[in-house]
Amino acid sequence: MNRHKVRFLASLLLICLCILSCSNESGPEQGGSSRNEADQNLLRSMELVDAAVGNYFSNESMSMARYYNPYTQVSSQERASVWMYTSAIEAVNSILKALKTQSDLGYTALYDQHHVRYVQLLEKLFDGLQYYKGSFRLVSYTQTKEWSVYAVNRAGAPGTADVSGILNVYDDQQWLVRELLESYHLTGNKEYLNEAEYLAQYVLDGWDCTLDAAGKEHGGITWGPGYVSKHSCSNGPFVSPLVWLYEIYKGSEETITYGYIRPDNSRASKTVRKSDYYLDFAKKVYDFQRNKLLRQDGVYDDMLGGDDTHGQVVYEEVGGTMYRRHTNLSSRVGPAYSYNSGTMLSGAADLYRVVRDSRYLSDLQNLVSASFKYFAKLDKEKPGLYSYDVTGFNNWFNGVLMRGYLDAYPYDMNAETPLQSFQDNLDYSWEKHMYESMLPTNLLLGWGSDRTKQNVEGMFMFAFAAEYAALARFKTEY
Repeated sequence: MNRHKVRFLASLLLICLCILSCSNESGPEQGGSSRNEADQNLLRSMELVDAAVGNYFSNESMSMARYYNPYTQVSSQERASVWMYTSAIEAVNSILKALKTQSDLGYTALYDQHHVRYVQLLEKLFDGLQYYKGSFRLVSYTQTKEWSVYAVNRAGAPGTADVSGILNVYDDQQWLVRELLESYHLTGNKEYLNEAEYLAQYVLDGWDCTLDAAGKEHGGITWGPGYVSKHSCSNGPFVSPLVWLYEIYKGSEETITYGYIRPDNSRASKTVRKSDYYLDFAKKVYDFQRNKLLRQDGVYDDMLGGDDTHGQVVYEEVGGTMYRRHTNLSSRVGPAYSYNSGTMLSGAADLYRVVRDSRYLSDLQNLVSASFKYFAKLDKEKPGLYSYDVTGFNNWFNGVLMRGYLDAYPYDMNAETPLQSFQDNLDYSWEKHMYESMLPTNLLLGWGSDRTKQNVEGMFMFAFAAEYAALARFKTEY
């Protein structure tokens, strides 16, 4: 039996089992259409993930190919970066979160069938993540320390990756912190929390705490320890995870010690409660990005550049010890990418949820409107549907924006139209272009005519799956 028939029969069996279980399920009654949409979204998410794991991953070490062509059934020799690999963790977390949401509301059929196997897949992905891990010694603004973090590229053995210089970046660690905290909340496994918190300390060690002429911190996190530019992608994604860490330690007396710079440029340390530490930094990171990178049209630019050091990290000696020095950045650089607005939507929603400061609500409402106006184009490719840019990595970027709309929805119901646009695009592509349990890079225009050139980024398949699972939650909760 060929591969296509096997997949088709497996998918048919999965749907039949779920229909049978749902019909026998004891749980609270719910109106049909929303519940049915939620189940359909979740089943589609699982089908995409199951196919992607089979197509992009090889052997027990969970080595992930960057590309796969469903027409030639060939995966690329090029391996996925850690950022791309994290998209698989994100998709599995999204499924687990949707399953938990349904179970918490009394709809247990899909949870009972699938929860254990996705928890096990999550564990395998975490084990495979260790092939990206390596250690190096970093001179930062306040200390010199050995760190074990995640490289851009995969190594041949766990813990041996080269993470020196520009071979590790702060945004990769931030996406991992986010997903590790999600994994902790979904499984209760403290190993995920411990790793997330360790990486959070590493990223915050990269916060530019040098002082300006007025004695205020310059602020911001560079793209990586080997870079001088400060990006939206190395600041915005960190706001929500910092809020979540605050919530984990709220009411706890646990403390943390961190370094700072005195007005005389000497270094010192301070011990504070973890809850205060994480919430204060969530606010500072959010304010930095809002103050430095928000454009007149209401969306976020890409980065601060125009350095005065020719792209080189510079150091200074203070009291006989070397520290990283501040680099002046003179220009705000575009373009505006959708995920840089998406992370700030999520950050504003999380900050508003925990502190109820009306400025975060105002920011959220303005950004919902401005981002949808900027990034979504009605009737551009298909009548009645909104098109989003899908060049480069934008499919994954757009998924982050969609997640921002979902986080914003409890505080601004205007986010419903953007969310529905993602639902409509996924459903259109599923009905028109689904092939071998895969969707094309361009959801609306479909596959190209040359079947030998239909490589799809693995992270796009996981992004589509994560979107479907998030929309399943939306249909379940609202």
